[in-house]
Amino acid sequence: MPSALPPAPEFGAALPLQSSPEVLRFLALRRSTPALTLIEPAPDADQLADLLRIAARAPDHGKLAPWRFVILEGAGKVAFAQRLEALANTRNDATLAAKLGKLKAPPLAIAIISSPRAAAIPEWEQLLSAGAVCTNLLDAVLAMGFGANWITDWYSYDADALAILGLAEGEKVAGFMMIGTAREAPLERERPALDPLITRWTP
Repeated sequence: MPSALPPAPEFGAALPLQSSPEVLRFLALRRSTPALTLIEPAPDADQLADLLRIAARAPDHGKLAPWRFVILEGAGKVAFAQRLEALANTRNDATLAAKLGKLKAPPLAIAIISSPRAAAIPEWEQLLSAGAVCTNLLDAVLAMGFGANWITDWYSYDADALAILGLAEGEKVAGFMMIGTAREAPLERERPALDPLITRWTP
């Protein structure tokens, strides 16, 4: 399927700001989709390329791209889940294998890896950039009409699980994005009351 996105702008091209009520409406109503309800189809190769292009337009102080993507699909995703399941079965915790259901069910998963660079930009800001990539990707998947859920679980932190995923020293999993078609419409969840979370600084 050909890309629905405009061509990537050239470096230095003017990008005039303009209002987009449709985007505001989408953000006001966006809702993640429970991973266990995600089924085929997933985005095709062209759609996936568009999604990654959008994800990579996240704020990035210093233009370091301190993150990368690991695509988990098809037989590779099945094998990855099997290796995690074998690892879980060596641990004295019966819940670990059960928690892999959220990874197994969706047809596509993308691991967003925080990969800080040696630079003047503080590592904290580089970690935030990886989180922004996750948010961009989540919103882009939903805007494309698919379902998505940003998940971290034990296999996002376990050293042996990270070795299976192929992380280098200093890298962390910012999130696993579980992607597919929503089997059912997600229900609205409780949202925080904003007033207690807002202050205005005064001198």
